[in-house]
Amino acid sequence: MRGFLFAAAWLATAPVLASEPRDLCPDRPGLGTPACTVERGDAVFEIGLADWTRDSSPGLRSEQFLTGDALLRFGLNDTLEAQMGWTAYGRVRERDTLSGTTTRASRFGDVSLALRQNLRNPDGGGFSLALMPYANLPSGRAPVGAEDWSAGLRLPISIELGTVSLGFTPQVEAAVDGDGDGRHLSYGSVAGLGFGVSDTVSGSFEVSLTRDRDPEGHVTEALAGLSFGWQRGEDAQWDAGVNAGLNDDSPDLQIYVGYARRFR
Repeated sequence: MRGFLFAAAWLATAPVLASEPRDLCPDRPGLGTPACTVERGDAVFEIGLADWTRDSSPGLRSEQFLTGDALLRFGLNDTLEAQMGWTAYGRVRERDTLSGTTTRASRFGDVSLALRQNLRNPDGGGFSLALMPYANLPSGRAPVGAEDWSAGLRLPISIELGTVSLGFTPQVEAAVDGDGDGRHLSYGSVAGLGFGVSDTVSGSFEVSLTRDRDPEGHVTEALAGLSFGWQRGEDAQWDAGVNAGLNDDSPDLQIYVGYARRFR
């Protein structure tokens, strides 16, 4: 009789154990892309609340401010998710340092569509690997939008090593030409080190290197980024980060804050 009661109790609790949710694994913050995917039927909404970028070049200084840079992720099955993104508002201010002339433009940005197919460990644990084809659609106008379509492929990789983790995001893209007419090859990768600060706060340090073969001029953009996320409960995270350019082809400085929320 005791054995029967034990078996009945185990069967009653087994579905609960099997349905325990994965840890929240948002795309934000940072330069790279995680390999984890959203569980079947779940949705994750992520938004950049404020994103400020300053870029200086000989004779020109520009500042860009974005808000409402939103991403919706939805789990189609246990290893595949769909994504849709859109930037609600962007403002760009450019100043010609020689003439003193200043121009301003306010726009909304482009729409992005993507699929992420995880090939190993969709919860992001251990060694995790995914394929992520994506496309950007020209819904916005320059200088916030690209005014033409682009498409590419990312290969997110993550490796857990005890209290720290390694992340890599190789990427290749058919990017829009600088004049908005046609496309060219752009490729590069992000490498990062993730670490825990406390039970609720995580951090990452990343380096990004991208070669852009625009017909108007080939450049290599190099960035270093430091970001932190504070997880408020199981389904929400606040984040903040800063990126700094490592050469003249890169933006000088970027500072951002955002939020992610899972719906089950």
